[in-house]
Amino acid sequence: MPDLLIELFSEEIPARMQTRAGEDLKKRITDGLVEAGLTYSNAAALTTPRRLTLAVEGLLAQSPTIREERKGPKVGAPDKAIEGFLRGAGLTRDQLEERETPKGAVYFATIEKPGRPAAEIIAEVLEATIRNFPWPKSMRWGSGSLRWVRPLHSILCILSDDSGAQVVPMQVDGIRSGDTTVGHRFMAPNRFPVTSFEDYAAKLKRAFVLLSQDERAEHIWNDAQNMAFAAGLEIVEDKGLLAEVAGLVEWPVVLMGKIDEEFLELPPEVLQTSMKEHQKFFSVKNPKTGRIERFITVANRETTDNGATILAGNQKVLSARLADAKFFWENDLRIAKADITQWTRALENVTFHNKLGTQAQRIERIAALARELAPVTGADPDQAEKAARLAKADLSSEMVYEFPELQGLMGRYYIEAAGEDSAVAAVAQEHYSPLGPSDDVPAAPLSVAVALADKLDTLTGFWAIDEKPTGSKDPFALRRAALGVIRLILNNDLRLKLDRFFDAQLVRAEAASNEALHDGHVAELLGEIADHGVFGAAFQAVKEKLAEMPNGDFLRLEKKVPDTSDDLLSFFHDRLKVFLRDEGIRHDIIDACIAMEGNDDLNLLVKRARALNAVIATEDGENLVQGFKRANNILTQAEEKDGVEYSYGADVKFAETDSEKALFAALDGAQTQIDVALKSEDFPTAMAAMAALRGPVDAFFEDVQVNTDNDVIRRNRLNLLSQIRQVCSSVADLSRIEG
Repeated sequence: MPDLLIELFSEEIPARMQTRAGEDLKKRITDGLVEAGLTYSNAAALTTPRRLTLAVEGLLAQSPTIREERKGPKVGAPDKAIEGFLRGAGLTRDQLEERETPKGAVYFATIEKPGRPAAEIIAEVLEATIRNFPWPKSMRWGSGSLRWVRPLHSILCILSDDSGAQVVPMQVDGIRSGDTTVGHRFMAPNRFPVTSFEDYAAKLKRAFVLLSQDERAEHIWNDAQNMAFAAGLEIVEDKGLLAEVAGLVEWPVVLMGKIDEEFLELPPEVLQTSMKEHQKFFSVKNPKTGRIERFITVANRETTDNGATILAGNQKVLSARLADAKFFWENDLRIAKADITQWTRALENVTFHNKLGTQAQRIERIAALARELAPVTGADPDQAEKAARLAKADLSSEMVYEFPELQGLMGRYYIEAAGEDSAVAAVAQEHYSPLGPSDDVPAAPLSVAVALADKLDTLTGFWAIDEKPTGSKDPFALRRAALGVIRLILNNDLRLKLDRFFDAQLVRAEAASNEALHDGHVAELLGEIADHGVFGAAFQAVKEKLAEMPNGDFLRLEKKVPDTSDDLLSFFHDRLKVFLRDEGIRHDIIDACIAMEGNDDLNLLVKRARALNAVIATEDGENLVQGFKRANNILTQAEEKDGVEYSYGADVKFAETDSEKALFAALDGAQTQIDVALKSEDFPTAMAAMAALRGPVDAFFEDVQVNTDNDVIRRNRLNLLSQIRQVCSSVADLSRIEG
């Protein structure tokens, strides 16, 4: 079986596109070959800045002959029907076969498609792949119609086996396939022939090209670590930068340079970000001081002066970049020390969203909510409000304008420079977290309060203007914000009623988005409602005044806020299901707990769900659910038939069997245990008490016929079933459990 080697050689492919391009090449070629009947044993794609390579092993020499049988029209059918069938099959009438079927004689055609040589199929598949390659961006050059990420120079396409190699003949816009490639642009620019993948990889290495991106990355990292270690330093790990740099060079040569003394006092994050973003340099730090003192750069060639000229040029460019960063840093520090609030005032001219006002207005909403959340997180309300007002001040700084990824981090430096408490300064950096499922969750009370306020304001704001996630689209990262709230609550074991905070913040968002609510007096009244909880006593006190608003705006607000709040809570419940899925907690178990009172307290909800999940996993718990459903079904059917609700209590004096009496006693005991446990929110104990009913319930159904002929006994037993439902439903809604 021959092996296939393809190389598409072009100008430099952007590093960020290389891995995906290799995967696309592999998938499109192999899918096309298999569809044409050419199976293979293994395939691998490799990339360098100038080439996409695919090696396919164990390919069939030609596609197999295919025999296909088609059923045609009945014998004696109109000539036009038969002629149409013959055209579709590509046969003549004398090639048809008559066969008897239960419905009479029918024509059958046997179509034979002979196998095709592998080279012929490969040429078709490769041309189609090249012409329709899914580059994120592509370009045309010259007079041809071909589009490629960068100008395509050559196509290597060979089939090789023990007898040698042959070129697969094909061409795309004048570029003909061949058996030659080229080595390093500077150190080995001449073309050379190859006969197999092994020959190709070996010759490329001799021509100063490492074909494997993983090999290039490993080479860079090992050399960089060794250089740093030899100088008593250590390299700052950055896997993303390593992958990018490995995609920028074909022959990596690692060099270490020094940072000018005047820049060493810049914050290490500033140095690291500036070098990474502008120069693709790795940072090298002193492990004793934490200072960034040197940099690692990766050249794409060896030089006679061992990289001295390259390093000198890089250091010159780096000094210019760091001079800018130093200017930003010193200027920002001067402003922060003088009056950091001028940055927050500047945000009055920065729009957050055209329906939700400016960044300054948003900060006011976050500060108000942070103050309300402070007692929940254990923070001081005054400090929480102050921290919220300062947390986004650095958005106006020159450093963050130049490096947006440093927002929050620079705020921490600047707030400390302004003389504020370190805990307030830490909020600037920590309130954005967690950004993703693997990001650390803040634990400091101030940071937690402002982080919650920030995310809740985002969610309530976009819910207020009906900009919710749809399908796979989530332009404002609202799913991520909700997950962040969930993790903040659970990791910090917080107890808060989300509904109350949703309502307050929705009122504030409505005031920002509705022109009719901008009147100062109205805004003051709305603020009073938000401060005390919507539609509570404060609401009733000002309802008449607000009802005087023109065009019924307040009446719409009165209906919209609770409906929007309920919808947002449902969104949180959906996110919670996704979050708990990793713990193995099924959606139906969470639904059984969501149906209970207090479902806007996510901490309480999760504790209940975890306890129920543990009980359902036991034999007693699983069987109790079945017993509960049996009782519930019998009871529901009887209530529908009789037109009454059996909930007025069963009397043990009408019990006829020992099992019936035992169930009365078990239910009374369980109810007492459950009530005590639920009062102290001891869900494991409550669930265990419920699961202990499994035996008495099973025994009852084995011994007793509920729908007996005696009406008094029947009604008493139905009321007993109602008691089973009542006791179990005080813990969770077991009717929602599947199975």
